[in-house]
Amino acid sequence: MNSKHHAVVEVGAEEITLRVASRWLRFTHETMESSDGSRSTFAMQEDGTVKLNSITEEMDLAAERLAREMMQSE
Repeated sequence: MNSKHHAVVEVGAEEITLRVASRWLRFTHETMESSDGSRSTFAMQEDGTVKLNSITEEMDLAAERLAREMMQSE
């Protein structure tokens, strides 16, 4: 990813937060919330996928997509 910023991931028992510059995404067991105020449904599945806004995708691909979107938007 070509960006002048780096990402920081904070992992806790109840949430995971991804930070890039002033922006962040916070994941809990049921939601994804962003620094712009948007909120989405979120669930990790036992088969290695995640469901985000009723769309299922591979966990690693979803993580790459979200990180790329954050890095490119700064």
